[in-house]
Amino acid sequence: MGGTSLECGYQGRTGGGLGSGACAAGAELAGRAGTRAAAPPPPPPGLITNIYVRQKRKMSFRKGMLLLQDSGIVGLQPIDFVPNAPRHAVDGRQEEIPVVIAASEDRLGGTIAAINSIQHNTRSNVIFYIVTLNGTADHLRSWLGSNTLKSIRYKIVNFDTKLLEGKVKEDPDQGQSIKPLTFARFYLPILVPSAKKAIYMDDDVIVQGDILALYNTPLKPGHAAAFSEDCDSASTKVVIRGAGNQYNYIGYLDYKKERIRKLSMKASTCSFNPGVFVANLTEWKRQNITNQLEKWMKLNVKEGLYSRTLAGSITTPPLLIVFYQQHSTIDPMWNVRHLGSSAGKRYSPQFVKAAKLLHWNGHFKPWGRTASYTDIWEKWYIPDPTGKFSLIRRHMEISNIN
Repeated sequence: MGGTSLECGYQGRTGGGLGSGACAAGAELAGRAGTRAAAPPPPPPGLITNIYVRQKRKMSFRKGMLLLQDSGIVGLQPIDFVPNAPRHAVDGRQEEIPVVIAASEDRLGGTIAAINSIQHNTRSNVIFYIVTLNGTADHLRSWLGSNTLKSIRYKIVNFDTKLLEGKVKEDPDQGQSIKPLTFARFYLPILVPSAKKAIYMDDDVIVQGDILALYNTPLKPGHAAAFSEDCDSASTKVVIRGAGNQYNYIGYLDYKKERIRKLSMKASTCSFNPGVFVANLTEWKRQNITNQLEKWMKLNVKEGLYSRTLAGSITTPPLLIVFYQQHSTIDPMWNVRHLGSSAGKRYSPQFVKAAKLLHWNGHFKPWGRTASYTDIWEKWYIPDPTGKFSLIRRHMEISNIN
């Protein structure tokens, strides 16, 4: 029996951060042999999600009704399972650890390397929710078919950019176009509708520890997420000199604007990095975090609330507002960052080896020419079977010159 995938799709929208359980129903089908899924109620329009699940265990399975759309039943799909589970296959009774990660076409190699590093450093029951755009899904699926990745469980989620209409705008002064997938982290309860807790991480990371330890990060009562704070992190202590306002709220928000001043947030407050975080999705939905984030996105479009000298991603300011003094912290060794800047060269090999997670945030990515410690990243990189994605290295330039 071949190792094919389960595909289901629906349209959904944030409603206070609440998401449909349609795809969760499909995932549950993949975990139970000989059962039939109940047809989920049709969710509201907004976010289009296509899911592909690879299951580790050898099972037989009846055909089930997988998806509903406005037009009614789309189809009945058979599910095939990978026939041979790997030796380190997890106990199906373990708690599932959802890891959400984006996959853009021009950075796809980063996503693959991150997934590979997570999978090979844990025995936990991890399922990857890989968020991408329609045009990248086929390329991603072919890459995930590599022998090295055959044991992973994953869902491919197609992100509908219409979700961002009226919430973001191009800023010619920033010199970069809007990257829709960077906002996927705002919609976690929709992407992972049945989970109570999830991990989000950027695509420019490598995990060297057991992801279970990060997942078990304790969150204080009433906190919907845990981040790594910029001022207190182990990595920031190495590079803080000369950073200016990069690690404070004033580096992200325009305190000249009355609406920002009315929030009474101290401009000197330490910011946090949203590239890796643990989310309590039950609390996220209870507090309508997604709606709160969208509110500030819309207000920024109208009033320009973000700092003109933005210290980082445009996804950071609304998160800083919504989670002001209302977030827990993760172990700083679970987000050792700045490897994508010149500051990363200051790290000792011993410190880098001890890190649980390495983060190449900054201009220089490990699949490019000038990032630090690219040899560690390459250890987890899997060449693209289609040949569309290739690493850019100095020796390639030299050979071309010769």
